[in-house]
Amino acid sequence: MPLALLALAVGAFGIGTTEFVMMGLLPDVADDLHVSIPTAGHLVSAYALGVVIGAPLLAAVTARMSRRTVLISLMGLFVVGNALSAFAPGYDSLLAARFLSGLPHGAFFGVGAVVATNLVAPERKARSVSLMFLGLTVANIAGVPVATLMGQHLGWRATFLGVSVIGLAAIASLALLIPRDHTHAPAVGLRRELAALRSLPVWLALGTTVAGFGALFSAYSYITPMLTDSAGYADTSVTLLLALFGVGATVGNLLGGRLADHAMRPTLFGGLTSLVVVLALFPLLMTTAWGGALAVVLLGVAAFVTGSPLNLMVMEKAAAGPSLASSANQAAFNMANAGGAWLGGLALTAGLGVTSPALAGAALAVLGLVVAGVAAAVDARRAPRSAGRERVVATHVPRTAEAGVRH
Repeated sequence: MPLALLALAVGAFGIGTTEFVMMGLLPDVADDLHVSIPTAGHLVSAYALGVVIGAPLLAAVTARMSRRTVLISLMGLFVVGNALSAFAPGYDSLLAARFLSGLPHGAFFGVGAVVATNLVAPERKARSVSLMFLGLTVANIAGVPVATLMGQHLGWRATFLGVSVIGLAAIASLALLIPRDHTHAPAVGLRRELAALRSLPVWLALGTTVAGFGALFSAYSYITPMLTDSAGYADTSVTLLLALFGVGATVGNLLGGRLADHAMRPTLFGGLTSLVVVLALFPLLMTTAWGGALAVVLLGVAAFVTGSPLNLMVMEKAAAGPSLASSANQAAFNMANAGGAWLGGLALTAGLGVTSPALAGAALAVLGLVVAGVAAAVDARRAPRSAGRERVVATHVPRTAEAGVRH
C-alpha cells in the first residue's frame, strides 16, 4: 500500500479526534462558559450540521480543482476551525467555530476515498479506503482518550490547540506524500458530479448508510447508561470501555476492507446481519460486566465491517462523478448519527428500558438490510440491459468497419 494512504489516515485521525472529543469535554466547557450541559451539547450538533452542509457543498465547489489541492485546503480549513475553537471568547463564537470545523469533514473523507482508490490496483480499492478510515477508528482508541485527559488537566482549549497541531502534521504529510499526478484538476466537472447523484442505485446506497449506521448510533449514543446502570460499571471505567469500542471498530474496518475486495455485496449483507444479531443480544449481554465489555467490542466490529463496502459501493454507482457522491455518503453518516440518537432517545423516553436503544438500532439494521436488498434487486434487473447494450455495440461496430473496408 502506498505511503500516501498514511497522509490520509493522519488527517482522518485529527478529524476523528475533534469529532468525538467534545462528548468527554462537555462538563468542562459548560462550566467554563457558564452554560448548562444540554446547551453545551449543541456544540456536538453544530459540528454535525457543518458536516452535513459542508460535505456536498465543498465537494461541488472544488469539483474542478486538483484533488491534492482540495485535500490540503480542506485540512487548512480544519486547522482554522479548531484554532478558533481554542481561542473562542464565548459560547456563541465556539458554536460558530465548531460548525466551521465540521465543514471540511465530509468532503475530506469523500475526496480522500476517491484518491485512495486511485492509488491502488482495482482488487485493493476497499482495502485502501479502510486504511484511510483507520485513522478515524484509531482516534477512538488513542486520540479521544488522550485529548480528553489533556482537556481535563490543561483546559479544554488545549485540546483544540493539540488537534490543530495534528491538522498541520496532516497538511505536511499530504503535501509530501500525495503523488504529483493528483496535482491536476480531474476531468470530471460539477455537471457530471451532479448527474451521478441522479442515479437510483446511488440513493439506495446512501439510504443503506443512513439505516445501517443509524443502527450503530442508536445504541452507541446511550452506551454509557447501559454500561453503568445495566452492566454495573463505575463511571470511571467508561473511557476504557469506549476505547474497547475503538479496538472493535478498527478490527471491523480492516476486516471489512479485506473482505469487500473479494466480495463487496456479501460483505455488506454479512456486516448488517451481524449488526442485527449483536444489537438484539444487547439486553442479554448487558446483564453482566464481561458481557457488557464484549457487547461494546462486537458493536464496533459489526458496524465498521460495513464501512468500506458502503463507501466503495457509492463510488462505483457514481463512477462518472465519484467525489460528490462519496462526500454525500459522509453527510449520510452524520444524518445516521443524528437520526439514530433520536430514535434511541425515543425508546428511552417511552420507558422501554435502558437497553431499548439497542433494540431500536436492531430494527434500523433490519431496514438497512431491506434497502440493500432492494439495491441488489435493482442491480440485477439492470445487468441484463447493460449486457444487451454491450452485445449490440459489439455486433454493430464490426459491420460498420467491414462496410468501410468494402467502400
